[in-house]
Amino acid sequence: MAIGAFAEGPAGAGYSGRVTSFVVLSCIVAGSGGILFGYDLGISGGVTSMESFLSKFFPDVYHQMKGDKNVSNYCRFDSELLTVFTSSLYVAGLVATLFASSVTRRFGRRASILIGGTVFIVGSVFGGAAVNIYMLLLNRILLGIGLGFTNQSIPLYLSEMAPPQYRGAINNGFELCISIGILIANLINVGVEKIADGWGWRISLSLAAVPAAFLTMGAIFLPETPSFIIQRDGNIDEAKILLQRLRGTTRIQKELDDLVSASNVSRTIQHPLRKIFKRKYRPQLVIALSVPFFNQVTGINVINFYAPVMFRTIGLKESASLMSAVVTRICATVANIVAMVVVDRFGRRKLFLVGGIQMILSQIMVGAVLAAKFKDHGGMEKEYAYLVLIIMCVFVAGFAWSWGPLTYLVPTEICPLEIRSAGQSIVIAVIFLVTFVIGQTFLAMLCHLKFGTFFLFGGWVCVMTLFVYFFLPETKQLPMEQMEQVWRRHWFWKRIVGEEEEEREARSIALSNT
Repeated sequence: MAIGAFAEGPAGAGYSGRVTSFVVLSCIVAGSGGILFGYDLGISGGVTSMESFLSKFFPDVYHQMKGDKNVSNYCRFDSELLTVFTSSLYVAGLVATLFASSVTRRFGRRASILIGGTVFIVGSVFGGAAVNIYMLLLNRILLGIGLGFTNQSIPLYLSEMAPPQYRGAINNGFELCISIGILIANLINVGVEKIADGWGWRISLSLAAVPAAFLTMGAIFLPETPSFIIQRDGNIDEAKILLQRLRGTTRIQKELDDLVSASNVSRTIQHPLRKIFKRKYRPQLVIALSVPFFNQVTGINVINFYAPVMFRTIGLKESASLMSAVVTRICATVANIVAMVVVDRFGRRKLFLVGGIQMILSQIMVGAVLAAKFKDHGGMEKEYAYLVLIIMCVFVAGFAWSWGPLTYLVPTEICPLEIRSAGQSIVIAVIFLVTFVIGQTFLAMLCHLKFGTFFLFGGWVCVMTLFVYFFLPETKQLPMEQMEQVWRRHWFWKRIVGEEEEEREARSIALSNT
């Protein structure tokens, strides 16, 4: 048995139930929030490669791309203002998700979804109507606030609504929605780029309001999760009725008892964001910090929001670069569907490891092709440009069935109810923070490190794959309320958990003697 694995119990650990249409409809509405995130990732990369958009808001970049032959191919899009436009969203999202933790805990998952969707709609209006860089930046900041709330609350909602034996597949639907959002954005960019007067980017930016409106209207009718109902006011009867509808059976007492027990513990925690830093929650904190960090240093968001820019850099024309982004996203979407089918059968660790190896090889191959065939000046032969595209497809597929969906799934699984909202806030905050850093530095890195940028990302993927092998336990099909078992059986974490339990027992004995 591999280090870090543990003996698995029966599916659902004694829970009854199935995936009902009520669960499916609720999760479709909530999961559609992933389309917001995906749409923004895809749309921002597309519009920043459109000449009409660049000439209006980023004329220096436009002139570098079109006329300055002294500028290295790797540096044509290197602009601080352009990177601020792209990454300002993530600073706003980082701040917003910390506020969202309190809203989600006190007022519910649905409340955070409603707030996020509403703010996203307002931000979309500013994007479509932008006449100067300040309106564009306001657009990005409002979108970031909206995403801070939705990305914090939706994975929690999906994990708490899903039956344990299908939790992986249902939660992975959020990543599938992200991928669909990127694909839709890429297709829209391809279509509007052909508008003769050059105002197609306004359509791209303003259409973000459509999925946001769907999510916001749908969230009005969403039920709250049984976990939150019990946590909020202890209404066990209401939670029992809802749980019976969700599971399609009246035999839900075991799951209900676990939810009540978890809620009783949760009520004793006053400041979960502070509590998660206690030694007792050390394993959960490490996972909540490391998994989203590693997710971003794969370089995936470089592909997501700089793919058209990157393909233009290596010599493809505007239309071809936008279409190339569509091709990579189709591959990712298919891989997301594969992940939903296999994640609860094969488990999280296997997908992490297989996807990691796939991404390592892809990054090394891209770096090697660019090192051999793409110089500072002059173009790259089309055959090699399309070879890079094929390798990128392999890379995004590896990410889409491993680190993409599992980054949102695993941290929600391993955090007990009392710190679950805080843990998810940390996950989203780390994603936004590292995305901001990479978004701010990638174009400069590409300019200075050139093809070495991809070797750097490949090195990070090696590190994170080793981390999974040694330190990440398997969590498939185990109820979240019983997840402490994974730490007691893990070769490394059981020492910390064991020492914490011994200290707690010693304190209890000392108090009783007193």
